[in-house]
Amino acid sequence: MPDYSLEIAYKGLVAGVDEVGRGPLAGPVVAAAVAFITPPEGELAMLIDDSKKLSAIKREKVFKALYASKNVFIAPAAASVQEIEALNISNAAHLAMRRALKRLAKKAGQWPVMALIDGKHAPKNIPCPIKMIIKGDGLSLSIAAASIIAKVLRDRAMERLSHRYPMYSWERNSGYGTAAHLSGLKISGITPHHRRDFAPIRRLIPTEAFSL
Repeated sequence: MPDYSLEIAYKGLVAGVDEVGRGPLAGPVVAAAVAFITPPEGELAMLIDDSKKLSAIKREKVFKALYASKNVFIAPAAASVQEIEALNISNAAHLAMRRALKRLAKKAGQWPVMALIDGKHAPKNIPCPIKMIIKGDGLSLSIAAASIIAKVLRDRAMERLSHRYPMYSWERNSGYGTAAHLSGLKISGITPHHRRDFAPIRRLIPTEAFSL
């Protein structure tokens, strides 16, 4: 279970940062930055966990509890499919993280004294000190909270898109390459929300399209 020990090692505002959506074949990559004003306590602290370990129902519960709390700054951000194609998925994820931290700093009126970021590859051009934490969403309450915010918002976005594109089952797979999604691709082709540089999508695009 994540706790607050990484955060209390620093004096001042500490943000946890995580992103969701590197692997899907469609949709944006979404990041979030979360900073608690004081250490979370009680039920909220017990509820927060790595988003991958929580059911959709539990993620929604924690998501609502975080937004209802007056003890936390929350700042989500995203990078679009077009930005993913232009920058590659890793750089687009880092862009979303930078945007999230910038929004958090604006909300808080200050930059964090430290940003704890899930992963091992450090984003560039972050205007505050950062510390990379491998599997941080299982260690830090702030990173875990950020993972929940990003996951819920991205899942909601894909569910909205599924109403326009029901053939891909995005409401169930969030854009990942499941059998249902791949079957929809074979039948209906690609949409503007598919990542054209990802191999399963690229294979569906005529070669001539890349030589124009």
